[in-house]
Amino acid sequence: MKQQLPHFSQKHSYQFVTFRTRDSVDEFLSRLKASEQENESAKQMKIDAYLDTSKNGRHLNGEIIEVVIEHCKNLEPECYKLICLSVMPNHIHILFEQYQNLGEVICKLKGGLAYIINKKLNLKGSFWERDYYDRTIRDERHLLTTYDYIENNARKASLKDAKSRFYSCYQ
Repeated sequence: MKQQLPHFSQKHSYQFVTFRTRDSVDEFLSRLKASEQENESAKQMKIDAYLDTSKNGRHLNGEIIEVVIEHCKNLEPECYKLICLSVMPNHIHILFEQYQNLGEVICKLKGGLAYIINKKLNLKGSFWERDYYDRTIRDERHLLTTYDYIENNARKASLKDAKSRFYSCYQ
């Protein structure tokens, strides 16, 4: 049985969350996720680097980018205070201050987006990988480092539309 990552949820904490399309998960990524040779942060960095260049599950392009950004903005202020997000071709990074249980927030994010994106792209079935990666922000330095990572992720991946893939409440 596949083990899920443990998740920490505390209202008013800042969360960095990454979730990916179901189609982006291939054999290499599954082995990397299951490995126990390194800590979760280092493993997640390798997963993100792989996803940045993988051609699998690249559904988040063109008009879908704006759909994702609008949906994430619309969950304010009920679920969270949105800080920033990056819409990569096959995964999303989002930073927010949570106002509800993290599981509920993720359900509204992923569930709502899956419905909208499946409809727009004429797809059926599960759109997102079941699990997600979350990291509670420890302090201001961690917040700034995470913000910088999200802001520069698409540019570092050399995506031509990098600027349109990043949204921040502080632009």
